[in-house]
Amino acid sequence: MAFQRTRLAADRTLMAVIRTSLSLLSFGFTIHKVFDQLKETGMIAHAASGRNFGLSLALIGALVLTMGIVYHAWFMYALRRQRDAMRAEGVLHAQSPFPPSMTLITALLLLALGVVTVVSMIYRVGPFV
Repeated sequence: MAFQRTRLAADRTLMAVIRTSLSLLSFGFTIHKVFDQLKETGMIAHAASGRNFGLSLALIGALVLTMGIVYHAWFMYALRRQRDAMRAEGVLHAQSPFPPSMTLITALLLLALGVVTVVSMIYRVGPFV
């Protein structure tokens, strides 16, 4: 049961990373779009600094999510190796399942969406223009 608790704790940590990075991505996108709209309506003459700040937040969000995914994958690999070693030594007798993490799959999908959003913000193309 300790391995399952550790695995679930790693999933909760990845969910916290997802929450943080999604907030950064969405705030960055929102700031970017607000300054774009303000420039288009003529309310401000220069919107580059606001758009760059929004883009920076979105890039940081994508980077944080990437680092969280890499750390989670590394941790789960190390946990599986430790579990296999304990089973080989005869210390661990249970055959509890160790399925792929749905949180990791969700994080990968959100990272893909975040990358599409950042590319859209940089090149002003795609569905998020």
